[in-house]
Amino acid sequence: MPTTDTPSDEMLPEAARRLLDARRDRAERMLNGVRAVVLLLLATAALAYAPSLPASLSRANVAVLGPMLAWTLAQYALFYRARELPGWLSVVNPLVDITAVTAIMGSYGVADSAALALKSPMFLAYFVILAARPIASSTRKATAVAVLVVIEYAALVGFMAGTGRMAIAATPIAASVGPAVSPLDEAAKLLFLMLAGAIAIYATAWHERLATSYYRESHEREQMEVRLAQAKLESLKLQLHPHFLFNTLNTITALITTDPLAAERVVSGLSELLRVSLYNAGEQEVPLERELELLEPYLAIQQIRFQDRLTVTVMVAPDTRRALVPNLILQPLVENAIRHGIAPRAAAGLVEVHARRDDGMLQLRVVDNGVGASAGGGRWPAEGVGLGNTRARLQYLYGARHRFELGGGPHGGFSVGISIPYRLAPEEPVGAEEHS
Repeated sequence: MPTTDTPSDEMLPEAARRLLDARRDRAERMLNGVRAVVLLLLATAALAYAPSLPASLSRANVAVLGPMLAWTLAQYALFYRARELPGWLSVVNPLVDITAVTAIMGSYGVADSAALALKSPMFLAYFVILAARPIASSTRKATAVAVLVVIEYAALVGFMAGTGRMAIAATPIAASVGPAVSPLDEAAKLLFLMLAGAIAIYATAWHERLATSYYRESHEREQMEVRLAQAKLESLKLQLHPHFLFNTLNTITALITTDPLAAERVVSGLSELLRVSLYNAGEQEVPLERELELLEPYLAIQQIRFQDRLTVTVMVAPDTRRALVPNLILQPLVENAIRHGIAPRAAAGLVEVHARRDDGMLQLRVVDNGVGASAGGGRWPAEGVGLGNTRARLQYLYGARHRFELGGGPHGGFSVGISIPYRLAPEEPVGAEEHS
């Protein structure tokens, strides 16, 4: 029997194999329904012709069709309530079908004549069974079915010839008009069964390759989209580093001549800020407590710059400290509040950072009591690098599963609210930071 060069089910990618198994399960259910309809029609025809048939042929019909119909209907009661059919059904059902076709033809030969058995249209059922294999079987199972068809029919012809039940005709023409059988006809039928089996095997293998190819292309496309999104996130994240570095260096420049000691403290704070920032550099999401560690040296720098004019309050619920947040999410929001809310006003200002869990979401909010919309003549300022970058990163990371809200604070000023899915970071090993 010809074979094809195709990977076995064990060599297929797991996702592709699951996809094929699900489709084969649906196909097996559909084929069992077709089998039930065909058997009911055959049983009805057998009952209709029973009065005109010899009793031996009627008994043969009952002996084969009865158990087949019972087995087909029993499958609905035994297996069809389950989510998946047993895997062995896709092997047993075609084997039972082939054996039933061979048995009914054999019983016709024993009860009547080899010519009736071998010339019966029932022979065409072999081709129907083979045609169903590509949608319901693996290549290995389709090969077994194709081989069994040829073996059983060859055995049937051999049995008829060996027991003397088969009269031999000299030519196919003589066999077509008489009760004899032509060896050439039977050889041709075996050849056609082999060809049909080879086609069924090839079609099954092609089906598997198509499913595998579709899975791989889909997987590669998904991976490419993920890599593209990660590259865009990295690009957005890199934009933030020069942004706050530029602002901090401006602060240092302004302090060098007026307060060298303060400038030295700012440089020290900047060093700590960069250290924590570099520790988190390779991650898109970090625990909130690590994000707060990054915020501390930045706030220390701003406290040196604004002194008594700036008060920052951080109110974080304990159950949110291990929640995952986008890396470098709070610092640009706090910087935005200080730069656009607190810096323009002469009086002291307050910035509040809130974090809490609410209905499966992590709620982050940065609020200031600064100048708010009044500085822009009643209009909110346009989004700069910090806010625009934050909005873009949230969209890439969470899609529709986030909210990003801008508006006025409860005591004037400006408020930025973020809502993202609440997910806990895995426990970090002790000493991880020291050894990184």
